[in-house]
Amino acid sequence: MATSDTTTTEKKSLNFIEQIVVKDLEEGKNGGRLQTRFPPEPNGYLHIGHAKAIAIDFGIAKQFGGVCNLRMDDTNPQKEDTEYVEAIERDIKWLGFEWGKICYASDYFQDLWDFAEWCILQGRAYVDEQTSEEIAKQKGTPTEAGTNSPYRDRPAEESLRLFREMNSGNVEPGKMILRAKIDMASPNMHFRDPIMYRVLNLPHWRTGTKWNAYPMYDFTHGQSDYLEGVTHSICTLEFVPHHELYDLFVTWIKEWKGETAENGQDIEDNRPRQFEFNKLNLNYTLMSKRNLLILTKEGVVDGWDDPRMPTLCGIRRRGYSPEAILGFIGKIGYTNFDALNDIKLMEAACREDLNKRAIRVSAVVDPVKLVLDNYPENLVEEMVAIDNPELKDEEGNIITEGNTHVIKFSRELYIERDDFMEDGGKKFLRLGPGKEVRLKNGYIIKCDEDPGKCIEKDSEGRITCIHATYDPETRSGLPSADRKIKGKTLHWVSCKHSLPCEVRDYSCLWTCENPRDAIKQYEKENGVRGIDAMRPFLNPDSLRINKGAYIEEYAATLPTLSYLQFQRIGYYNIDTDSTPQHLVFNKTVGMK
Repeated sequence: MATSDTTTTEKKSLNFIEQIVVKDLEEGKNGGRLQTRFPPEPNGYLHIGHAKAIAIDFGIAKQFGGVCNLRMDDTNPQKEDTEYVEAIERDIKWLGFEWGKICYASDYFQDLWDFAEWCILQGRAYVDEQTSEEIAKQKGTPTEAGTNSPYRDRPAEESLRLFREMNSGNVEPGKMILRAKIDMASPNMHFRDPIMYRVLNLPHWRTGTKWNAYPMYDFTHGQSDYLEGVTHSICTLEFVPHHELYDLFVTWIKEWKGETAENGQDIEDNRPRQFEFNKLNLNYTLMSKRNLLILTKEGVVDGWDDPRMPTLCGIRRRGYSPEAILGFIGKIGYTNFDALNDIKLMEAACREDLNKRAIRVSAVVDPVKLVLDNYPENLVEEMVAIDNPELKDEEGNIITEGNTHVIKFSRELYIERDDFMEDGGKKFLRLGPGKEVRLKNGYIIKCDEDPGKCIEKDSEGRITCIHATYDPETRSGLPSADRKIKGKTLHWVSCKHSLPCEVRDYSCLWTCENPRDAIKQYEKENGVRGIDAMRPFLNPDSLRINKGAYIEEYAATLPTLSYLQFQRIGYYNIDTDSTPQHLVFNKTVGMK
């Protein structure tokens, strides 16, 4: 039995779904059990929106002593693949969650079929042979009742025979469907004789050729929850209109299983209940798996894990940690009304998380050479650099044991081109004629006041080399290093002891705040669909590749996907394309 010692005071900090769960457990509903499920369709890769569902489904089970199953909603063999199943499992584990067991909607195909036959014999379902256009015309409107199908009152034995024929492989898709007989005048459009089964005549990746007719989502979801023992079916708000139908089908299947008031049982007990929360919507982001598949097939992005994609594998490759994602979800919370969240809030959550975990390294993305004229030509010094200054002991001192690495210092260095300005004025506190700066973990250096003595230029006037002198008494860590200067502290790498690397800077893939609505409107106005409706809103500058950067040697010893902070620049990680011979880094977020 799942239990919770949550006090009344603590309940105030719970979201509304957590409060429901606590109340249900206190009242002993479903025998005091708590079981949830995460039911993705294996027709694509999970995206950031799914992470919110994963966090509540698995999180509630973990928080209140229940169990959460992973159930693949594999009712559409046209689009499903084992590749997606494996990716879904991988992403959930990466987020830090474990399921009780893996289930599949196809596990219940036989039960659903037998239940459908019972519905037919009970007069609650019938086979309809009309076209989809004819059925749509009879549906009515929210304010006008629909009209009955001419097949609605066909004998149950005839519908049963035809239903079995639907699975023979001899019926053309679209020629027959099985519909629930509910109420064509219901104000709930989903009650107007919804489809229960359709013919596909396709083999299933798990069940082979056993089935040619497959159940619809509404006839699968609630029943699978019931058969699986789910107590709390947590869905997004788009399923609110399906709620009543969910409850009705669960009531029917309980009757089929003999759980009726006539048998002395409470038909409202021991059943799954559906609760809805708001989706995670991000501005400048498109999260439809159908549209994401188009982007991959059309080559707009480099696969499902392209760092510009909102997929979990893309976000992982971009450099987000699972803790950053869950922290962001915790900040936006769960409500029962939809909102468009600002992607900057997600980036801020990532920045806050990476500040605590990222290794600090020196990388120069737009290099210009700096020569220290008075530094010995053959001298190479090893400077101690802190991996992460946020790692501190109880007294607030930076932990150094296991938290340092060595960076080599020499006469010729690279610094960022925009850290030097020939005529920057008094407010420019970086390097320039007559100015002093400190080199991180190194020395204080100064350029001559005469630009002709400290600057080399090419024939086009571009600066190619900067000359300066260093003060040997100011090495970091020495007692004499405390000399105060007005200039900033600059990062650097040694020319001879750094490695060339490729740096990929990413920005939003879309130029409009709400690409989903913009694409829909464009489709409507221009009569185009798919990639042709997307192209006007794609950002041509969403990926910028810099192949002229340099990074300290230590970075090459770190594993793929390591979290890094390029000092003074931003947060990066090591891309999966990276090799020791060709280092590649992805920008995750900027410093601010």
